[in-house]
Amino acid sequence: MTADEQNRPQIPRTSADGIVRRTFMLGCVSLGAALVGFVAGTFRFLLPNVLYEPSRRFEIGPAANFPPESVTFLPDRRLFVFNGADGFYCISSVCTHLGCNVRHASRGFECPCHGSQYDQNGSVISGPAPRSLSWYAIRLSSRNELVVDLDDVVGPEFRLRA
Repeated sequence: MTADEQNRPQIPRTSADGIVRRTFMLGCVSLGAALVGFVAGTFRFLLPNVLYEPSRRFEIGPAANFPPESVTFLPDRRLFVFNGADGFYCISSVCTHLGCNVRHASRGFECPCHGSQYDQNGSVISGPAPRSLSWYAIRLSSRNELVVDLDDVVGPEFRLRA
C-alpha cells in the first residue's frame, strides 16, 4: 500500500451476502404469496356460482282465501289473482315496458310509470308497452292450495275451476 492509500479514509462496504440474502427472502415471500393466491383461486373455482332464487312454482293459499268475483294483488309475487264466475286465473303485474307494477283499473290495467294501458285480458291498448301482460298457470294442489307456476305461461282463455 502506498502512503496515499493509507491516508485515504476507509469507506465501509456493504456485504454482498446481505444483498443476496435480502433478495432471496423477498423472492421467497413473493413466490409464497403467489402460491397462496393460486391455491385459493383454484379452490374458489371448485365452488359453484349459484344464485339461490325462490321457486318459480309456489302456493298462494287455499281457494277459500279468494272470494268470488274478486281481484287479489300479491305484491311479493307481483301477481293479480282473479276469482271470476268462470274460475281462477293469474296475471302478472309487471309492465312489459320497463317492469313497473301495473294497477288494476275498471277497464283493465294501467302502468303508473309511463302510461301503458292494458285491457281486462292484459293485451296492450296504448302506451309504450311492447307486449301483453303474462298469464300463468294456476292449479289446485293435493292439499287444496292454489299453486302458481311462473314457468307455465298460458293464454287468456285459461281458467281453473275449483
